Amino acid sequence: MYIKKRQVFWPTVTLAGLVAASHAYGQEPAATGSQSGASDADSTMVVTATRSHSEAGQTPQRVTIITREQIEQQLAITDDPGQVLSNLIPSYSPSRQKLSNAGETFRGRDALFLIDGVPQSNPLRDSSRDSYTIDLSMVERIEVIHGASAEHGLGATGGLINLVTRRAEGGGISQHAGISLTTDDDFQSGGLGHKLDYRISGQQGDWDFVAAATRQARGVFYDGNDEVVGIAYPGELQNSESYDLFGKLGYWIDDNQNIEFSLNHFDLEEGNDYVPVTGDRSAGVPTTARKGSRDGEPGFNEVTSARLSYSHADWFGNELDAQVYHQRFRARFATTPFFPYVDSAGATQYDQTRNESDKTGAKFTLNRDGMLGDRLGVTVGLDVLEDETSQMLVHTGRTYVPESGYRNLAPFLQGQFKLADPLTLHAGVRHEYAELEVDTFQTIDRSNVTQDNVTVDGGNPSFDETLYNVGLTYQATDWAQLYANYSEGFGMPDVGRVLRGIGTAGQDVDTLLQLQPIVTDNREIGARFDWDGYGLEISYYESNSDYGQRLTEQNGSWVGSREKTEIQGVEITGDMQVADKHDLSLSYAHTEGKSDQDGDGSVDTKLTGINIAPDTLKLGWSATWNDRVSTRLQGSYYFDRSVDNPELDFDGYGLVDASLAYRLPTGRVSVGIENLTDEDYLTYYSQAARISDEYYFTGRGRTFTLGYQLDF
Repeated sequence: MYIKKRQVFWPTVTLAGLVAASHAYGQEPAATGSQSGASDADSTMVVTATRSHSEAGQTPQRVTIITREQIEQQLAITDDPGQVLSNLIPSYSPSRQKLSNAGETFRGRDALFLIDGVPQSNPLRDSSRDSYTIDLSMVERIEVIHGASAEHGLGATGGLINLVTRRAEGGGISQHAGISLTTDDDFQSGGLGHKLDYRISGQQGDWDFVAAATRQARGVFYDGNDEVVGIAYPGELQNSESYDLFGKLGYWIDDNQNIEFSLNHFDLEEGNDYVPVTGDRSAGVPTTARKGSRDGEPGFNEVTSARLSYSHADWFGNELDAQVYHQRFRARFATTPFFPYVDSAGATQYDQTRNESDKTGAKFTLNRDGMLGDRLGVTVGLDVLEDETSQMLVHTGRTYVPESGYRNLAPFLQGQFKLADPLTLHAGVRHEYAELEVDTFQTIDRSNVTQDNVTVDGGNPSFDETLYNVGLTYQATDWAQLYANYSEGFGMPDVGRVLRGIGTAGQDVDTLLQLQPIVTDNREIGARFDWDGYGLEISYYESNSDYGQRLTEQNGSWVGSREKTEIQGVEITGDMQVADKHDLSLSYAHTEGKSDQDGDGSVDTKLTGINIAPDTLKLGWSATWNDRVSTRLQGSYYFDRSVDNPELDFDGYGLVDASLAYRLPTGRVSVGIENLTDEDYLTYYSQAARISDEYYFTGRGRTFTLGYQLDF
């Protein structure tokens, strides 16, 4: 049986007033446009992810701005991007603490990840590693749009997460260097990790630049019972090494025109000196790991993105933004027991898969404000995308997912019109044209991957969808704003997952109903309140799809079931500033959903943890004690959830993090503690997403991070 370790109480006593750290120079709570804790700059911050450059707090749907200070607060505690996002975004699922972010949903659906507007998600074969394409040290802020966005289209059915990279800081040359050390609470050698980062930026005449590099080595993870956390086949963060190289070069042609080139290369490779020890879910025994050499080659994530942009602030009275981009994505997954084959010596071996995707695209946006007596603003744009994707078996050289081509063309029109001083109408339309191209191929017999299963005739299906959005904002008083919004989202099912799973002969790509797009209807109403020192935002949303996608597990592999889905939820965030030195924050999120599993046209079965996050309460306290010392304490509680299948019921748990930052005469030092109380728990994904002995993992126990940062 899985027995919880007795909790060690000394850190709680020792750090009883301590709060998870911000750095001494920033103490802001998670900011939305309505929150009083946001700075004046934040309250008027332009949200580039909206394309129409709307201001935070003036949109007809919920928008969250995560500042650099907030990112650094979280990085003082954890370097897991999934955990950072889960800590700061309501309705974002708890982190799996793995390289794969499958099951980390946003409002019950997939989020579209962007870096400076460049999509990171792969529409043809979802590798579920979208949040691991850049180190957060390179990110200035994170813009989050809750719910579907017609301004970006493909993939943004649950919301949009745009990572805005760093820019040059001030005039002259500025540099930054940092180091951090991470360990479990028993200081075991296997759990030691470290991170180095360096950045230089500057401005010289009409030129500006940023160059940065990070290198990180992670040790193994230990749970609250001091056992090694189990190894996951789809990808691991523990016992891995990664590096990130980032560069940005900009040139101002004149006061209005700027051209900019950026390049980012991210590489993470798993270690190969731990092997999984399969648990027993029915007996409550989690999967662990032990020293040993794993079969096959280590898994990795390798992503290179290049972006060239041009902007003109006054092109015949319009604001013009244009960018072209290319992304090369390569991912290898660990050897699994699901791909057996017989080698030349007659021995049974197991294969592993490798994803390859190359995306090229362009985005053009034209904004014009101030029309009709400064009452009308209009945005027009065009998005172009071409993607080539395949998935191979590494050792046998077989094609697991055939090479597939995807082309997408999407013009859009968005406008906002001030009907009266307090009332503004937002409306837009977007047309998606998509074309898929797949050659004739043979699916693989999973019982022996050197054999064919069935032949599938190739094809070239095309899809047309017109998406609409309309919303209202009403400024009722100086401190109260109401909003309502309807928007439609567009996404493709996991094409590779559909194609590789075909087991019936006589199928062809042109007539496969499962390849039809996912269109979601999103409705949202909310209210923002901004008093002196207090902020509150409440929203209710619905997200429905007549032909959505629900993941189900079959023979160790995920299969996409195309079903009607309906999702509803509530999000509440609030903050309070106390005596100018202390900030308190609160958020609560409730999400529920059902799908039509019997095909009668009515939803009947509760969605499980692979789709839906648990109800979550988050509390935070940031404090600046003096010119040198700042602290933060944050806690998250994930409530129990029951579904129609009792084996996927969720037993909730609570986690507490803390850290302290101290400014030295030269530089600053921080101490962070993840899972302060050493809670021994099974992760949400392990309990509620799938029934599997191999994926039955505990979460990370108490972990210390010591960091030093120097700006010069």
